[in-house]
Amino acid sequence: MVASLSSSALISEVFSPACCPRLVVKIGSALLVDKAGHIRRDWLASVVADIAERRAAGQQVAIVSSGAIALGARVLGLAKGGRASLEDAQAAAATGQIGLSSAWAQLLHLSDCVAAQMLVTLDDLEDRRRYLNASATLDRLLALGVVPVINENDSVATEEIRFGDNDRLAARVGQAAAAQGVILLSDIDGLYTANPGVDPAATLVSEVRVVDARIRAMADGGSASGMGSGGMISKLEAARIAQGSGAHLAIVSGRFDHPLARFAETGIGTLFWGGEAKRGRKAWLAGRLTARGRIVVDAGAARALRDGRSLLAAGATDVQGLFARGDVIEISDAQGQLLARGLAEYDAADAARIVGRRSDAHGELLGYAPRTAMVHRDHMVLV
Repeated sequence: MVASLSSSALISEVFSPACCPRLVVKIGSALLVDKAGHIRRDWLASVVADIAERRAAGQQVAIVSSGAIALGARVLGLAKGGRASLEDAQAAAATGQIGLSSAWAQLLHLSDCVAAQMLVTLDDLEDRRRYLNASATLDRLLALGVVPVINENDSVATEEIRFGDNDRLAARVGQAAAAQGVILLSDIDGLYTANPGVDPAATLVSEVRVVDARIRAMADGGSASGMGSGGMISKLEAARIAQGSGAHLAIVSGRFDHPLARFAETGIGTLFWGGEAKRGRKAWLAGRLTARGRIVVDAGAARALRDGRSLLAAGATDVQGLFARGDVIEISDAQGQLLARGLAEYDAADAARIVGRRSDAHGELLGYAPRTAMVHRDHMVLV
């Protein structure tokens, strides 16, 4: 669903210190690092000035910063911006992270801000206990007036356990930090109805309430600069995560000096309105990017889930993957549409035994007293 705002000021106002006490700002490689692989220091200084102004107004700000791989690739002389192979990306990240952190620390210090560094992997936010630890650290740093600078720990991340882009990382950090808003500074003004580089008739979408099939059809998966790893598809996924935690997310151009101040003044960008906030475990489930397996359900079970009911075995048609009781699994319909995520009440083998069977047959099939559901509604979240 796409709608128009009566005033562009409303878009930026929801990210003001008064309306958004805690904000996450993500900066992509294409903005922070030039084509030669050097930090755009004057531009970055303008961003820091914007952050310092917001902090003086009472807003707590966390930064998700790309750039380590691009910086390290220049130092090491690696082809394709350090992304020719996983090994190159890991080496470039390890080398570039030092310079990236140093630049942030120096510039923030000049603006009387204290910087902290946090490097995280996908597992740090997908594992419940580690997620809570990261959340507590972020909360304490922000409460102390520190500006955390967060990046994916690409030096140890693998293809199987990585975010792959900092858009989704920013949304997950916003969720962990209980932020009310996330701003993605990009090399494009926001979401367009089509790729503006291909279709001159494409127009900027000012606001989005729901990331549905129509909105996803507008996305282009490429990174315009060839330097970063994100694209509009990753930004829409970030918006979905942010909306699930009740936070607003904006895609804003960072091609200008003082981009946050410019956004506050003009409101130019795309605002994804935050949805109904989920709390605690359900918010963590809604934002997850991985699952151990999947249960496919029939149309009747899909309706029951939407009505807030638990998943019963009678409505299941297939069990996929290898998972244990308590693992996070997905629930989808026969067409593959994701409906929900939840904690499995059975391991995959036992779940497969009772698929499609009524509850009164479960005890004989399993050899033990059955549980009330395959996935209980108290441990499930619709997506």
